[in-house]
Amino acid sequence: MFRGARVLTPAGEAAREVGVRDGKILALEPLGSHLRADTIVELTDDEVLIPGLVDAHVHVNEPGRTQWEGFATATKAAAAGGVTTILDMPLNSIPSTVNGPALEYKRLVARPQSFVDVGFWGGAVPGNLGDLRELHDDGVFGFKCFLLHSGVDEFPPLGPDDLETYLQELAGFDGLMIVHAEDSRAIDRAPAPEGDRYARFLASRPRGAENLAIAQVIERTRWTGAKAHILHLSSSDALPMIRSAKADGVDLTVETCPHYLSLVAEEIPNGATAYKCCPPIREVGNRELLWDGLIDGTIDYIASDHSPSTLDLKELETGDFGTAWGGIASVQLTLSVILTEARRRGVSLDQVVQWMSTRPAERVGLRHKGRLAVGYDADLAVLAPDEAFVVDVKRLHHRNPLTPYDGATLSGRVRATYLRGQRVDFQQPTGRLLRRGEA
Repeated sequence: MFRGARVLTPAGEAAREVGVRDGKILALEPLGSHLRADTIVELTDDEVLIPGLVDAHVHVNEPGRTQWEGFATATKAAAAGGVTTILDMPLNSIPSTVNGPALEYKRLVARPQSFVDVGFWGGAVPGNLGDLRELHDDGVFGFKCFLLHSGVDEFPPLGPDDLETYLQELAGFDGLMIVHAEDSRAIDRAPAPEGDRYARFLASRPRGAENLAIAQVIERTRWTGAKAHILHLSSSDALPMIRSAKADGVDLTVETCPHYLSLVAEEIPNGATAYKCCPPIREVGNRELLWDGLIDGTIDYIASDHSPSTLDLKELETGDFGTAWGGIASVQLTLSVILTEARRRGVSLDQVVQWMSTRPAERVGLRHKGRLAVGYDADLAVLAPDEAFVVDVKRLHHRNPLTPYDGATLSGRVRATYLRGQRVDFQQPTGRLLRRGEA
């Protein structure tokens, strides 16, 4: 049982007692109701009990590239940041999760190592159209595709016409397509990214490439009656057409990421490849428009896009943005990064939790997660929202010690995380593997 003056319920923050039985929230009563329990967690005056976060975009990379990341390290980092559920991306592991045997292999590896609950995305690549229904029936939460080279040869992209064919297939069984939306032709015609100048790298991934690809996704989703999701939106230019598509009834959702909401191109030093990601971190004005898009509901939720690699792949010695791996490690810090930026804009903790827990859970069909409410899983985090700390990359749990947030001062520290009412101890993995429709 949990007891405190600040408990974040669906109706807002209130003084409550939270009763837990068999991993579920059984009761939510006013403070002073004196619920009975064998174990009682008393919140201090500076702590808030919030629902555990749902991060729907994490690259664990295991099996096959465990030296980049793995289920043990990624899920420990998630738990330390108040994340109680992650959805693992189908690429960067070997094999990619593009058929039934690959999914079963990944589950076999993940099952004994996970400190939080883990679900899986399937992949949509040329040649696996016939595998999509089997993966869907086996519980993946949807299918990821790229519209340009993914960065790894074993996960090739779909062309625009292929995308339409795959969307038609998914519409037949209510599958969700999630899309890395950058247009390959536009990027082929952009300046080459080699060298240590961030401005040159930014020019190599223009907003226009993202805008063109998003327009393709919108129209082909409209034509097929499928449902789609835009991953890691970085171009604020795309917001008007996304608003228009939603107003027209297109079944479309959109996420953005902490790095697009906190970092800005003008402040990235040349050679600082820890900041490299695709699509890239853009200018300060773009960042503020993304915040506007979140606040007005055009952007549905926030996900980390945690995509680490080994240090050598980041080209730290040369600082070459052209050859460095594009990905940012942040799953442990996402909540603190967003809280820090939200505070500057007068955005409430309740709204942040909506973006980082409730809405992603709703979109992917996690019916018992994302809310601190009776009948939901007792996945909870104890947060000290006003506690400031300086990020020390050597104290983070993800495998390789690199993040652009190293040395940053952030607000909001997670002091404890509970999975189905049991505190995550970082010693014994108790996470479960989730299947769509069952979680």
